[in-house]
Amino acid sequence: MDVYEALYTTRAMRRVRPDPIPLDVQARILDAAIRAPSGGNTQGWRFVLVDDPAVKAELALLYRRALTRLWETVYARRLAAARANPDAPESIQLERIHRSAEWLADHFAEVPLFLFGFIQNDPTGGSIYPAIWSAQLAARAEGVGSALTSVLGFFEKDEVLRILGVPRDEGWINVCCVSFGYPLGRWGVAQRRPVHTVAARNSWTGSLGFEVPTPLWPPAE
Repeated sequence: MDVYEALYTTRAMRRVRPDPIPLDVQARILDAAIRAPSGGNTQGWRFVLVDDPAVKAELALLYRRALTRLWETVYARRLAAARANPDAPESIQLERIHRSAEWLADHFAEVPLFLFGFIQNDPTGGSIYPAIWSAQLAARAEGVGSALTSVLGFFEKDEVLRILGVPRDEGWINVCCVSFGYPLGRWGVAQRRPVHTVAARNSWTGSLGFEVPTPLWPPAE
């Protein structure tokens, strides 16, 4: 797969089939992940794959609880604004995200594979996110969809540590959880605000020097 195709089409794919992901595919995903940059090459990370139905069932309860808290706190104003003006493009997009996340909550235990990323003594997660993104790109190359969430580590960190048997005295932090599965939907270029509206040069308001009104991939024929 062309690297730009992977970069442009690796978006959150929460709706997935329950079909298991073969171990050789899982191996390629994780082996690609650990090749990512690591500050000082410390590699202070730990990856826990979860596919046991009993463990997923426990985590599913936590995810539902955490997601509900997310809607009631962090996203409360955005959801209220979206429902007050449902026809606005940003409202439509937020409702799509809401429905997608709710689907994952409703079907969490049926998702074939989860990856929990842990880092030692780095609450920012910056040391492990390159590896997580590499795992998601590798999954895309294998035709496997993925979606990253941090709500479990944010709202249910102690319970996650308990369920997964993580040592409490070694500084491990659950930075994120990534779901993996063969998608029910189609791959496509993610819709984003144009780059020249969110980037600058040499100062916060400096002219970027170029505009990209439409995605540069796929290349024009």
